[in-house]
Amino acid sequence: MKAKAQRPRVAAVIAAAGRSARMGQGTPKVLLSLHQVPVIVRSILPFHHSAWVDEIVVVATEASIERVRELVGRYGLGKVSAVVAGGLKRQQSVALGLRAVGSCDLVLVHDGARALVTADIIERVLEAAQEHGAAVPAIPVRDTIKRVDGERVAETLNRDELRAVQTPQAFRYALLVEAHERARSDGFYGTDDATLVERLGHPVVVVPGSPENLKITTPEDLAIAEALLQWREG
Repeated sequence: MKAKAQRPRVAAVIAAAGRSARMGQGTPKVLLSLHQVPVIVRSILPFHHSAWVDEIVVVATEASIERVRELVGRYGLGKVSAVVAGGLKRQQSVALGLRAVGSCDLVLVHDGARALVTADIIERVLEAAQEHGAAVPAIPVRDTIKRVDGERVAETLNRDELRAVQTPQAFRYALLVEAHERARSDGFYGTDDATLVERLGHPVVVVPGSPENLKITTPEDLAIAEALLQWREG
């Protein structure tokens, strides 16, 4: 990237308004402890410490807003400009987060449940988005993937052409806003923000992600993340 004085203004939207149904606990997964620090705090910290990120907006459930705000204050996360309530679906939550950010050139969208993201991944997607307009981190698929019809295998897909896509995903702000507005107008819901941009016919560049950048969805994921952090931090 260029020197800080010449770089674009960057905002990050942390989507943390999921229902946590698969976690099987009453507490939202982003508020669970991960190696003695809440998941949501660990998800925010790499963006807070990044020299490229100017502002962070966290989108939380209505019930957890005050708790998230309290954690932002306790951990001194001064780049967080707002904690806002999300919608029923992730796509709606991200759209609400986009409305809450200040003026920016590039925007990162990150899952609040991906607590092990690194500064390298953040920088890679920003560099690619600055050049191409849209970028996602991804890792090669290790398993053989089959498309099924009921209980029968319909097709075995070429693993070399497949990638597991992660977050943060980075976009030119105006492009992502346009993509969300088009999707809302068309009544379309995608599983990630890149899907919405793809619908506009805009190319999305893929950069290397990391197997460690897992999304904490189940108790097993939380245990894996805990082990990874213990390995990282000793």
